[in-house]
This record gives sequence, C-alpha cells and structure tokens, in this order.
Amino acid sequence: MKLLLDIALTHIKGRLRQTVLSVIGVMTGVGFSIALASLMTGSQQDFIDRIVNSSPHVVVKDEYRNPPRQPVERHYQNGAVSLSGVKPKEELRGIRNPKPHVVSLNGIPGVAAAPNLRGEVVMRYGGKDVSAALVGIEPKLERRVSEIEEDLTAGFLDDLYTVANGVILGRGLADKLGVEIGSTLSASSPAGVLLKMKVVGIFHTGIIAMDQAQGYALLKRVQVLLDRPNVVNAIHLRLKDATRAQGMARRIEARMGYRAESWQEANQGVLEVFKIRNIIIYTTVSSILIVAAFGIFNIVSTITFEKVRDIAILKSIGFEERDIRRLFLFEGLMMGCIGTILGWVLGYVLYRLLGAVRVEVAMFTEWTRLPVLFSLTHYLIAGAAAIIAATVAGYLPARKAARLNPVDIIRGTT
Repeated sequence: MKLLLDIALTHIKGRLRQTVLSVIGVMTGVGFSIALASLMTGSQQDFIDRIVNSSPHVVVKDEYRNPPRQPVERHYQNGAVSLSGVKPKEELRGIRNPKPHVVSLNGIPGVAAAPNLRGEVVMRYGGKDVSAALVGIEPKLERRVSEIEEDLTAGFLDDLYTVANGVILGRGLADKLGVEIGSTLSASSPAGVLLKMKVVGIFHTGIIAMDQAQGYALLKRVQVLLDRPNVVNAIHLRLKDATRAQGMARRIEARMGYRAESWQEANQGVLEVFKIRNIIIYTTVSSILIVAAFGIFNIVSTITFEKVRDIAILKSIGFEERDIRRLFLFEGLMMGCIGTILGWVLGYVLYRLLGAVRVEVAMFTEWTRLPVLFSLTHYLIAGAAAIIAATVAGYLPARKAARLNPVDIIRGTT
C-alpha cells in the first residue's frame, strides 16, 4: 500500500501545474458551496427568528375553514338540493366569551395562549391623521406568546394596566404622528367611538409593516373603542416546539371549530420560495464540483496514457489489476482530499467575510449584517460531494489502466 501511494504521489508531482489547477477547482467548488449554504440557511433562520418567532406559532381566527351547511342541506344530505337567495345573518363577528377557550388552551402542556382583538382606527395628533391597526391585548398573557416586551425601546408593557387608555406605538407610527412618551392622542373607530389615549411605550421590531402601522392597548379598551364587548377576533398560541404547530393547529381546529392556522400555513408561499432557491443553489454548486471532477479525470487519464510503459513494468513484476486500479484511484483521491481540505479553509474564510458585511434592507425587515449560519453539516456535505466526484473521476481511467495487457504495451513500444 505504501509503495502504491509513493508511486501515485510521484505521478502527481510529475504534472504539478495541472494538479494544482485541479486542486484549485475542487477547493473553489467546496469553498463556495459552504459559503452559499451558510448564507442560504442563515437567511432562512433569520426569517424564522424575525418573522415566525415574533408572531404566534398558531392563530385561532374568528372564521371557519368551511362555511356551515344550511339546514336544508343537512336534512337532505344525499339529495339534489339547489339553494339560492340565502340572506346572511346580521351578527357580531368574533370569538365570543373567549376566556374559557384561553384557559383551556393554556392548560395544554407546552402551549401558551393569549386573546387578541385587532381593528383599524384613525389616530390624530396635532392635526395629523394616520390610519393604524390597534391590537387589544392582555399584557400578562401577551408576554408569553410574543416578543413585544423585548421589542420595547421606551416604556413598560405593564403601564397599560396603570395608565388610563394607555397605548404602545411602533417607532415608525410614532414618528408619523410626531408623538413621544406622555403624548395624548385621539383614536376613532368605524363604530363612531372616540377615545383619548396616552402614549406609554414605543416598540421597534425591525419589521417595517408592524413598526409603521401598529399599536397595542389594553384588550378592554379596544373592545370599547371598536364597540365589540366580550369579543376577540383571534387567539394567539406559542409552543415550546414550533415544529409541532401544524399538528397542534389541526387538533385545536377539530376541538373548537374555528379556523386554526399554523405559521407554516401562514407563510407557505415564502417556504416554497426557499425550497426553489435551495434547488437552484445546490444545482449551481454541483455544477462547480462536476467541472472540478472533469479536471481530475483529465489529469488521471493523461497520466494513464503517459505511463503505459510503467504499467507494463509494474504488471510484469507481479502487480495485479486491482493494484493498478488502486494506484490511479489514489491519484484522484489525493487531489480530491487536498482540494476538500483547502476548500474547507476557503469556505470558513468566506463565511467570516460574509458575516462581516453590513447591509440595510428597508423593505420588509432591517438587517445590519448578512445573515450567515455556521454548520458542520455544510462542511461534511461539501467534502463528501467533492470526494465522491474525485473518486468517480479517478476510477474511470483507473479501470481502463488496469485492463491494459503488458505484452501488448511492450509490443507497441517496440
């Protein structure tokens, strides 16, 4: 085995320039695949942290997934029934008397639930009118299902209890109105109710849509403002294990009847985009590794062609076909392994450089740095792909070399 390795190393050194180019090809493929995977998974994790973790894992809404069947349809279940001109019932929409539901959901292990009432209001301050979404919450329950308390840059969440008609505004919304802590503004709803509200807090999530158009107030105050007593339009749930959200949503929907939407369902379109992007990136990286493998194939094939006399001599002194096959296979593996190790180093360097890049995206979220994620899995996958490509590239000419007949080689050279 040691002799085969020495011979393989001698062959590689004999074509040093081509060997270096092939190793660089493998190194580039491995390094860039690690960097792209780090950036790709980092951006996905950043999305989950910023969007998913800042919102509930499951939302129980005041609607039904399928409309309720009319009495005549229920009575004639298997009959040919045509229904037209049905007048909708005029009733207050929402989850009525939500407290028993919230208590029941909070009793499920690993689940925290909080009621929400969201409505559109017009806020006025100093002659400025701004349309905003006002969310009614119970602070002691809301802090268990959202990160609103961590996002506060001024004031305290419990001030909603102590200050009459207190309101917490997003940083962008506060800037639009020109208000600060202690300012008093007026809020009017489509129900015709007007309330004077005092700003007790400012929050900043980094999600532009929330920061510029959303505020929080005590649930009972919002119910009065929207004229919806003892009614909420959503119950937010947060799970210890967010991956259980889909199964939990199905259980709750079957239990309560109301539509329960998991974060996976709510963000289905974005998650599908991630899958498509993953396919594109891995296809690109695989192309780089395949090109590098062709470089190894070219070198081993050239060495095989140039060393036919050496092969004849080795076979004539007792080397078997499997020894010749191993010899040229070792040459491909050497270049693959060296390129993989150097590619790991390049990948880590690129990972550090990408993580140091400062950017700002003022559309959906605000990033201060490119989101990258370090994972040993990226290194193992890239290394395994490179070594497999190098093995295949070395095996094909190695098999051809092992089948050469020493007698035919000597006759041909003479």
